Amino acid sequence: MLPIHHMIERAPRPVAPFSHAVEADGWVFVTGQMPTDPDNPDAPLPKGVEAQTARVMENLKIVLDGVGLTLDHVTFARVYLTEFDRDYAAMNETYQGYFKPGKLPARTCIGVTGLAVGALVEIDLIARRPDPA
Repeated sequence: MLPIHHMIERAPRPVAPFSHAVEADGWVFVTGQMPTDPDNPDAPLPKGVEAQTARVMENLKIVLDGVGLTLDHVTFARVYLTEFDRDYAAMNETYQGYFKPGKLPARTCIGVTGLAVGALVEIDLIARRPDPA
């Protein structure tokens, strides 16, 4: 079975050549989202890592919704931070609020030297479709 490449109309404009998500055998790989406003992609980024994390999570929800999934289907997340020591705790506080208590996906968090559009945070996801009943 060939992968399914998803471009979600209401999701943020891509900042590079990629699909918003690619699906294979029930697994959905969601491209890392930036803290850009899907309704105004040229607007300045939100100020601070908390606001940027919230915008990234909202963008991820848009992509997941576009393929018929929610954050409840996420099995793994990867977080990239440009200011790891400064922003790690604040990002975590915002991030965990998007998941049900005790239902956090597995995760890796990586400090990086830079991200597209000058973002402080980027997050990508792996989700799994439920087995058909």
